[in-house]
Amino acid sequence: MANRYWVVSLPVQKSASTLWNSLQDRISKHSFDTPLYRFNIPNLRVGTLDSLLALSDDLFKSNTFIEGVSQKIRRQIEELERVSGLESNALTVDGVPIDSYLTRFVWDEAKYPTMSPLREIVDGIHTLVAKIEDDLKVRVAEYNNVRSQLNAINRKQSGSLAVRDLSNMVKPEDIITSEHLVTLLAVVPKYSQKDWLSSYETLTTYVVILSNRAMRFQVPRSSKKLYEDNEYALYTVTLFGRVADNFRTSARERGFQIRDFEYSPEAQESRKQELEKLVQEQDSLRSSLLQWCYTSYGEVFSSWMHFCAVRIFAESILRYGLPPSFLACVLSPSTKGEKKVRSILEGLCDSTNSTYWKTEDEGGAMAGLGGDADTYPYVSFTINIA
Repeated sequence: MANRYWVVSLPVQKSASTLWNSLQDRISKHSFDTPLYRFNIPNLRVGTLDSLLALSDDLFKSNTFIEGVSQKIRRQIEELERVSGLESNALTVDGVPIDSYLTRFVWDEAKYPTMSPLREIVDGIHTLVAKIEDDLKVRVAEYNNVRSQLNAINRKQSGSLAVRDLSNMVKPEDIITSEHLVTLLAVVPKYSQKDWLSSYETLTTYVVILSNRAMRFQVPRSSKKLYEDNEYALYTVTLFGRVADNFRTSARERGFQIRDFEYSPEAQESRKQELEKLVQEQDSLRSSLLQWCYTSYGEVFSSWMHFCAVRIFAESILRYGLPPSFLACVLSPSTKGEKKVRSILEGLCDSTNSTYWKTEDEGGAMAGLGGDADTYPYVSFTINIA
């Protein structure tokens, strides 16, 4: 699938079929690797010249907006597929691959009646795409909110001991809580463990000297290492509750952090359930957002192609005059072949008009028509679909 296409229209001098045959013949002879397709545009309602001129002023801005929304949705799809570990699916419009939809474009008369004023069609497309963009913002914000909550929880579980959740590292037997005693959790820099072990008993009075299990005051060293990561080690220390605040202050002055912690199986189970619920909610939102993006991209792309049909119709009339007599087509030349294809297209235009369509710097009378398009003696603009 090509990523970039030209949509062009050429003025018809004799008949559209004759011009089409000539274009096919020249492309096949001089740029055989350039895909070429008819871009079928119905007989739309012309309106007045003033209405066409006013519409032309807005076509470039509207095209930029619609193209921008399609790219937003496409990027969102790519991100969601990557996060989900899915292979990239071909984007479609009602099951038709987008490149095929463009190269075999058929106007949807039921959705966009050809007798409607061009302004009404363009405004309807703009309104539809704007609504889809608003829906995208709401859905992405909802998904990102849950995602942010999960990321915050994961950071607490995977960060350093200074910030992470400690509930999975502490067992009931590690904590002593009574009327007078309290166990604190100290986060000690990895390379300061010797300093901690030699000083924690003197940071305040009434630090209890315990064995690993029983409260035997004759056995020294109540501090016990529970866990160690690349930066810190986690130790317990048991002391009388009335000196806990003094101990925290003294420990902080020595570079040790006392973490606030209260062992609660109920709270731990509640956090586990909350995490599981958020994971399920994120997966559900991601799946529904991805499906919505697939569908909405198809809607936006279809609307964009109808917009392009209106655009090329309006600009062709402003260039070639009335009644409408032009051949619209889609090409996808290689980068190397662009200059040759431009030469072929220009060669099929009325040579007497070539000077009239020079660029603004060269003094062309109609330079700049179409807003984003380079100025040629035919209507041309580019569609980037990736």
